[in-house]
Amino acid sequence: MTARAGETFRTVRAVCDIEALLAGPVPAEGPTADEGEPDTGEWCATEGEGFRIVPLWESDGLVGVYEREWEEAEEAASGHLADLVGELDRRWGAHRAAGMRVPIFRDLTGEALPPLYRALCDRGCLGDLAVWGPVDGRWVAVSLNQCDGDAPMTLVAMVADRPIAELDDGE
Repeated sequence: MTARAGETFRTVRAVCDIEALLAGPVPAEGPTADEGEPDTGEWCATEGEGFRIVPLWESDGLVGVYEREWEEAEEAASGHLADLVGELDRRWGAHRAAGMRVPIFRDLTGEALPPLYRALCDRGCLGDLAVWGPVDGRWVAVSLNQCDGDAPMTLVAMVADRPIAELDDGE
């Protein structure tokens, strides 16, 4: 669960959250750490060497949701991502994609990953990234994620003080 559970998705709010993330601090070094809401412990951020990740939206849980109802939930979540990417493309120009296939494979085989990709895998944020940058000297990405078929879908944003590049098989 994230601190965004139960909130209605609003593109304007998500863009404001991303702008705040872009303007906020990013640790230059140090260990990766999750932050939770003080009262509930629900995930509200992860930061580490050169990056910060925050949830923007979380769907309702999908336990016991099947067929058409599940497809509608998936379509709604994909629509939220498309709306957000469209707005960010309008502001910052066309995004580029950074796939998660290589980081997922490396995670499964126990190979080392750059800190941002390690944090994404550890949080179950395995959706491909839409990346912009540099924007004000930083790189911004968003992704839609679901760690398993019953889990809520989550839309996350990240900012990094270094390029967010797709990993290739040889890196």
